[in-house]
Amino acid sequence: MLLNSKSDPTKLTDEELIQKFLKTGNKHFFGVLFQRYTHLIFGACMKYLKSKDESEDAVMDIFEKLMSELRSHEVRSFKGWIYTVSRNHCLMKIRSEKKMQMTNDERKLDGLVVEMPEPMHLSNKMKKEIALTNLEQALTKLSDEQRVCVELFYLQEKCYNEVSTITKYSLNEVKSYIQNGKRNLKNHLTTING
Repeated sequence: MLLNSKSDPTKLTDEELIQKFLKTGNKHFFGVLFQRYTHLIFGACMKYLKSKDESEDAVMDIFEKLMSELRSHEVRSFKGWIYTVSRNHCLMKIRSEKKMQMTNDERKLDGLVVEMPEPMHLSNKMKKEIALTNLEQALTKLSDEQRVCVELFYLQEKCYNEVSTITKYSLNEVKSYIQNGKRNLKNHLTTING
């Protein structure tokens, strides 16, 4: 029985599949792992992109992204990590499309732009956009444990117990990761903002 579970990759845990993929480079192990959570990734994409076709395309992009990022990140909770990567991918896609739309609108107005006599102040929307970009950049500087816990707690508004259940970290670990992550995030943001 034990031999069968080892020869059938679908019986392996997430951690075992990750280790086998990293050790052998065999994409089949990653494929089994990805298929296990495709519904979660697609659901996250639908939540943000609101389009079945765009979400299906995003799932494929995320598949490629996860395969390369898994080699450079130490992942303790694959489920929490892929949700975060999926959400960030969708937010970046939305942001990129908004910038593209702005560029197209600017082309239409090209001949109508008048130079402002005084320097323009950043609008609240632009300030928020810059702050969001800085926050995303700072989040990448956190350890995976801190980043996942901070995102679940603050961005997805999960309570400590829910974060513990999702990540499989103890309640004390969750509180520690959130507290340390928040402090590190503040330090990174201070560095970015000068």
